[in-house]
Amino acid sequence: MILGCVLAGGAASRFGSDKALAQLKGQSLLARAVDTLSGWCDAVVVVGRDEAPAPTLPDWPRPGMGPLGGITAALRHARDAGYETVLTCGVDAPFLPENLPGLLDPAPAYLTDQPVIGLWPATAASVVEAILTGTGKHSMRALAEAINARPVHLPAAPANINTPADLRAAETQHGL
Repeated sequence: MILGCVLAGGAASRFGSDKALAQLKGQSLLARAVDTLSGWCDAVVVVGRDEAPAPTLPDWPRPGMGPLGGITAALRHARDAGYETVLTCGVDAPFLPENLPGLLDPAPAYLTDQPVIGLWPATAASVVEAILTGTGKHSMRALAEAINARPVHLPAAPANINTPADLRAAETQHGL
């Protein structure tokens, strides 16, 4: 079983407002991410928000830990609920490849240009907990190295919306 996880707890300082609620062709980035993962996963959670179109989880061990805090929360939930893997994406990647689960299978694997997009084994929960409670780097690369995750390179990286200009460019580029 696969748990989908939308990482939506960032500060969005470059965007200037709540990026998760930004509209792309009449649908929020958050709703788009949940809908996309719902097509591939047995269930979807949103991490780092109190309100979302899917069940929510708080970052672990606390807010402000970056993507690893969200991924840790999802991996802990997946492990405790009997899921085998967690497919993660940021709220700011609205156009994921249709074959993403196949590209990332078998876990662990991640996209080289956007390492928050990955397929992680639920058993990695204890590894990422140790990273976040340790003194080393708290980065996606640290997680990938610790569990020997396979980097997956795409010829064209999915859009990553960090600013209003990125949102406008995504609309234009995808004919929206």
